[in-house]
Amino acid sequence: MNLILFAHPFSSYCQKVLIALYENAVTFDYRSLTDADTHRELEALWPLKRFPLLVDDGRVIIEASCIIEHVGLHHPGPRRLIPTDPAAAIEVRMLDRFFDNYVSTPQQKIVFDALRPADARDAQGVAEARSLLDKAYAWLDRHLAGREWAAADTFSLADCAAAPFLFYADWTHAIDHALTNVIAYRQRLLARPSFARCVDEARPFRSAFPLGAPDRD
Repeated sequence: MNLILFAHPFSSYCQKVLIALYENAVTFDYRSLTDADTHRELEALWPLKRFPLLVDDGRVIIEASCIIEHVGLHHPGPRRLIPTDPAAAIEVRMLDRFFDNYVSTPQQKIVFDALRPADARDAQGVAEARSLLDKAYAWLDRHLAGREWAAADTFSLADCAAAPFLFYADWTHAIDHALTNVIAYRQRLLARPSFARCVDEARPFRSAFPLGAPDRD
């Protein structure tokens, strides 16, 4: 096995993959995108320069969810992150898409807008993103009632997505404290050793967060 992962430790989508790899103690070469040379390597493999990116014996795999599925299929460990039962697998993938599209996407919209020059910002777009996050948080709070994890009965791909996305979303647009199920779920994710490791590895880069990284977490 010769797995190479191009990733940045502060990236939420990279953390999504790292959680999955850490959960199963997968051996891989971590090419941290913290220097120009590694970025040039990435660009040679994938001109769009998006990350994370996995190379498995010369085969290039893009997109976090696909990387996790690829590793689970070709390099399985003791923890199965996508259930073998087809119906349960659909629920896991559905929640994975929920966290990608309705938590991460609006969260990143707000962050990217903050990085723009003041005269190029999109106030309406940011307001819409904040409204979408509020709706997503409220739905998730109802969904999590009586659940420990997001889907199925065990830690899964959906939780790999939820951990970094809720982590940064709460920094960006705070989760209402009345949503106790979401607050408790986020705390369970933070206590998970695989995600706690990601959080610690990303600490040196917190000054790059444009909205100001809070002292908590």
